Amino acid sequence: MFEDTDITLLLTAIRFAAEKHQKQRRRDEVTPYINHPIEVATVLWSDGKVRESEMIAAAVLHDILEDTQTLSQEIQTLFGDKVLAWVEEVTDDKSLPKQERKRLQIVHAQSASPGAKQIKMADKICNLRDLMVRPPHDWTLDRKLQYLSWSDQVMDGLRGCNALLESLFDQVLQEARQHYRQTSPGMPL
Repeated sequence: MFEDTDITLLLTAIRFAAEKHQKQRRRDEVTPYINHPIEVATVLWSDGKVRESEMIAAAVLHDILEDTQTLSQEIQTLFGDKVLAWVEEVTDDKSLPKQERKRLQIVHAQSASPGAKQIKMADKICNLRDLMVRPPHDWTLDRKLQYLSWSDQVMDGLRGCNALLESLFDQVLQEARQHYRQTSPGMPL
C-alpha cells in the first residue's frame, strides 16, 4: 500500500510534467504530450506491476529534460536524487545528431540500471502502440518499419529485469508488424 508521501510524489510529478509539457503535442500533432508520460507510468504500474513510487514518478518525468527547459536541479529539489538519476539515465542528449542518439540508446540499454530499463521498456511499448493508432503525420511506411526494428534492437539490451514488460513489448511489436503487414501487403517486415 502506498503511503501519503508516495501519492504526493506521484501527484506532484504529474502536475509538474503537465505544466512543463503544456504547449507540446505528440508527433501526430493532435494528442497532448502529457498523455504519453502518464501512459508510460500506467504501463509500469498496470502491466509491469512496478510498485516503487519513485520509479513511477521518474516515468512521468522521463522526457522532461530532453523536451522542455527543465533543469536537473529542479527535478532533484522536487523529487530527489533517485528520481533524477533515472530521468537522466533515460534522457537523450539532444545536442547530438538523431542517428547518434538512436545508436547510443542501443549501446546504453545494456548498461542501464534496472529502473531505467523498465522505464525505457514502458516508453517503447507506448511508442509502438502510438505508432499503430496515432502515427506521426509525416512518417512514411519505411520510417515506421525502421522504428519497429530499432525499438527491437534497444529492447535487446533492456531484457532481464521485468519479464512482464518484456512479454508485453514482444506482443505489441508483433501486433505492430502485423498491423503494417495488413496495411501494406507484400512489404518485407
